[in-house]
Amino acid sequence: MDAKGRVSIPASFRRVLESSDPNWQPGDNPELVIVYGDHRRKFLECYTMQAIDEVDEKIDALPRGSMQRKMLQRMFHGQSFPTTVDETGRLVLPAKLRTKIGLKGEAFFIAAGDTFQIWKPETYESEELAAAEEWLDEQPEDFDPLEFLDGVREA
Repeated sequence: MDAKGRVSIPASFRRVLESSDPNWQPGDNPELVIVYGDHRRKFLECYTMQAIDEVDEKIDALPRGSMQRKMLQRMFHGQSFPTTVDETGRLVLPAKLRTKIGLKGEAFFIAAGDTFQIWKPETYESEELAAAEEWLDEQPEDFDPLEFLDGVREA
């Protein structure tokens, strides 16, 4: 990350953003939405336009006036940052978002399907990798993660 808060997005992520932005045309800069609302999270979640539209549809399907709908609207609408990738494939992260995750130098990106996350590298290593290792340690010796793809895990 440079002094102006710009981070380069890996090219493969840029292609996903382009293909998931219904308004994108060759030569345009793809749009995305950075969600930062969950105070427990120590990363920024970047949604493609298609992904955030799917989230919005699910929120809109909740009963009007319900606490779930109100909270999700606040998190996904009120605490998000719509932006575009610049001509050089970078995102400008406002100071508020950098401060939220303690990002000062290098940024760590991790793909998550139609979203990607931006982490402070040290936080990712100390928290996310530790949680993954703990989860894996709880699995049986013959555990195959592909079992979860079918939605059914044999006992």
